[in-house]
This record gives sequence, C-alpha cells and structure tokens, in this order.
Amino acid sequence: MKRMLGLGSYQTAWSWLHKMRRAMVTPNRDLLSGQVEVDETYIGGEEEGLSGREIEKKAIVVVAIEAFEPKGFGRIRLQQIPDVSGDSLVGFVQRVVKPGSIIRTDGWSGYEGLERHGYIRNKIVLSGSGNPAHVALPGVHRIASLLKRWLLGTHQGAVSKKHLDYYLDEYTFRFNRRTSKARGLLFYRLLQNAVQVGPSTYNDLSAGEQDRGRKSEVANES
Repeated sequence: MKRMLGLGSYQTAWSWLHKMRRAMVTPNRDLLSGQVEVDETYIGGEEEGLSGREIEKKAIVVVAIEAFEPKGFGRIRLQQIPDVSGDSLVGFVQRVVKPGSIIRTDGWSGYEGLERHGYIRNKIVLSGSGNPAHVALPGVHRIASLLKRWLLGTHQGAVSKKHLDYYLDEYTFRFNRRTSKARGLLFYRLLQNAVQVGPSTYNDLSAGEQDRGRKSEVANES
C-alpha cells in the first residue's frame, strides 16, 4: 500500500489501514436475530500444561452467526473477550443479538444466564450428543476455521492481541458482504462509515486503544 499510493512511510500506510478497519463497525448496526449459534475459539499457538478453557497467551474470540433453516448462514459477529465467564459471554450476546432469539450453545456454564435476559437457549451437551462439535454447531466452527486460515494466509498470523479486534472487524465486514457483486458500492459504504467515526491518532492506534462502545457489528450489511 505504501508503494502503490506513494506514501512517505510504512507508519502512514499502517495507520490508514487501521483507520479503515475502525470504520468498518458502527454503533447503530442491526442486531442478529432468529436462531443464532454462539461459541468461543482460541487464536494463537499451542499452550502446554493448561486444561479446558484455560489460556496464557492465546486470545479468546467469541463467535455468533445466524443459522437458517433448513440450511444456510447469515451475518456474523466477532469479538475478543478476556475470559469465558458469564459476564463476558452473556454480555457479548446482549450486545449483538436481539432478545427473544434462540441461542444455540454447547453445555458451558458461562451461557446459563441467557434466559434471564430474554433469550431462548438451545443447549447442546456435546459429551452426550454423540456428535463432534463441528457437527452440532457447524456455523461457528466454520467461521473459526475460516478466520484462522485468513489470519494465517493474509497476515501470516502476525496479529497481536491488542490489535486483534480491528482484524476481527475487517473479517466481519468481508464475510457479511460475501455475496455482494457491487464491489464499488462496498467501498462507497466504507467511506460513508469513515466520516462518521471519531478521529484516532497514530498513538491511539499503536497502543491498541479501542472505541469498544461502538463494538457491535459492521455497518449496513443487512
């Protein structure tokens, strides 16, 4: 990008890319609805000596995707969370899914508070279902696999935890517009979003500071 646009430094090109990623999410986006699969995935290398959902250096990313009947998937939401507690998982669902929706999850206890907030939980206990996780919750596992492949193939896996949310925004923007045939219109929408978000300095971007109050989805994909 630096060479193509004749920019004076790599820092300028990097800043512009992050500014555009920041513009890929707006606070007034529509919430997911209907039947929604939710699960967590882990970004990072192998960590020895840890069990279950414990992490040391990995990033935890929670995934939500609309699941259609009899088949097919709709929009997604992605967000990095600090842990897999009820506050983190249920809080994420509240931010991105419309109350009254059916939330399909595994048997993890962190999702037990969903009913108290107006959701219908369809709990799938994987150990007793006889099905592997990618069969019981196919949508979220497909997204997790594609996301990791994209991070590795496009960015060579060199994405730090403090900047990961911006890359999740970019992937969400791309996935939710995967069927669009008007590529020029997508760029136009991105420019529209860019003039609506607040300014951000290079120091803010490099420090990984997020305007997470806006963290919901990616604008105007419905």
